Amino acid sequence: MKSACIQALRLLEQEVLGIRTRLDAQLPYALQMPMVPAANISDEAMSAIERHMQVARAQLRLRIDQYLQALRKLSATPQNVALAQRRYALLKLYFHAALTHFEIFAEVLTQRSQHGTGIWLSGLDVAAQDGLKHLDRALSVPPVICYVDRGHGGAIRRARTRLPGGGVNPVAVIRIPRERMIGTGIAASLFHEVGHQAAALLDLANAYRRATASNVAHGAPPWRAWHRWISEILADLWAVSRVGVTATCGLMSVVSLPRAFVLRINLDDPHPAPWIRVKLSVAMGRALYPHPQWDELEHVWESLYPRSLMSATQRPTFDMLDRAIPEFVATLLSLRPPSLHGGELKTLLRLPDRAPLHLIDTWERVRSRPQQYLADTPTLAFAVLGQARYSGLLQANDELKVIASLLERWALAGYLPWRAGSAQLSVVLNQRRPASEPLAAYA
Repeated sequence: MKSACIQALRLLEQEVLGIRTRLDAQLPYALQMPMVPAANISDEAMSAIERHMQVARAQLRLRIDQYLQALRKLSATPQNVALAQRRYALLKLYFHAALTHFEIFAEVLTQRSQHGTGIWLSGLDVAAQDGLKHLDRALSVPPVICYVDRGHGGAIRRARTRLPGGGVNPVAVIRIPRERMIGTGIAASLFHEVGHQAAALLDLANAYRRATASNVAHGAPPWRAWHRWISEILADLWAVSRVGVTATCGLMSVVSLPRAFVLRINLDDPHPAPWIRVKLSVAMGRALYPHPQWDELEHVWESLYPRSLMSATQRPTFDMLDRAIPEFVATLLSLRPPSLHGGELKTLLRLPDRAPLHLIDTWERVRSRPQQYLADTPTLAFAVLGQARYSGLLQANDELKVIASLLERWALAGYLPWRAGSAQLSVVLNQRRPASEPLAAYA
């Protein structure tokens, strides 16, 4: 029996030594990822990820050393073997958690080596960061990195949230559906996910719930629905505030599904029913940037999914929610969350240069060379291009070419020590792309 216990303790020691060896074999991402420099994530994001992984590895090494020290002091008894096995099982869980964290970021970084895709993702990083730039610096805005994946919708792993297996996420990681690459449709997905991060930094969902607690307590059905859907509504609101009608048109594209899905209400789902979600986006756009286009867009949506095709039970519910939208949007925009120090939410969200007439005027001024003139502000660029496309001033195929060029410029701007619109960057781009080759070759 004693010899079996000795052998068991020896096997456990060798297993733990193997874990430590595999842990030590993990190289920093900077020594593994084969991407061109312009496709890399920002230095701030890479530093945050590397620091996180270094801390995780250091904590695991400490656990390993403590385990080995305790193991070597144990006498070879059945009770001690069982104790050592229990502690080893926990140690393995910590090791697998560290591997999970490594793979989360490795999946994002590996895509940066894909030709074309890596550059576009780097450009989207810059655009996503621009979507957070109006926040108070005291909120300590985290770095944002993007990747693409299959699927219908986007997603975000917000910064400062818990990672699988423990630990706090050091950066915001946004997943973009591959089918949204590329076009202004990508802006709706991107800035919706950015909106989730912004709402979390501003603590908007909790501020809303506190402000409307009495409405929910009184049992009004629409307020119970808004209460359940508020996180997704806030993200849609942020997207509309950043890129205007581009966000609503992109949302319409995403939720254009068979009628059974568009008219399904499920309060267990944080997403509003698609039919009412588009109506909410239209109403929020109308409140932030008044213009007749919102009424037109609302009529378009109702012609695509007319009320006449709703069932006898669906129609009254959607009518009730639709009637409640104006009061809800007014309440939402009048919020004064503590993070804004007494200011109203609509003051933060309403950007004068995103008004439809201003966007159309901007397009007329930049249409000769939009890749150059729109390069300095990614959110404005997406708003202008989306507005021009909706207004019939820009064709979809031309829009794709412009966005592909802008993503490249933003990627280079994140790598080179000068701004995207500078003369030096134009020289670099002209040297990179032969004048005889069409832009579509790089789109």
